[in-house]
Amino acid sequence: MAISKLMLLESRIVILEAEVAQLKQQISVTPNNETPWWEQHWGIFNDYPDYEKVVALGRQYRESLRPKPTKNKTSKNTQKKLSED
Repeated sequence: MAISKLMLLESRIVILEAEVAQLKQQISVTPNNETPWWEQHWGIFNDYPDYEKVVALGRQYRESLRPKPTKNKTSKNTQKKLSED
């Protein structure tokens, strides 16, 4: 039983090594001077009529994910400093 598991693992390793070699080959073929995808698409929606609205909604959504500051709560250290003054 242990020998068959070992052989299975060895065959899987051989397959993975072949795939890694293929990926390394693809990376070395890709030209380094190619413009990154975000620069290729930069500003393509700028002339759309609802662009500003989409930007504002995106900003509103991101700000809604930020933690809200607590109100009227001070830390124990701040309370000590205030009482000392």
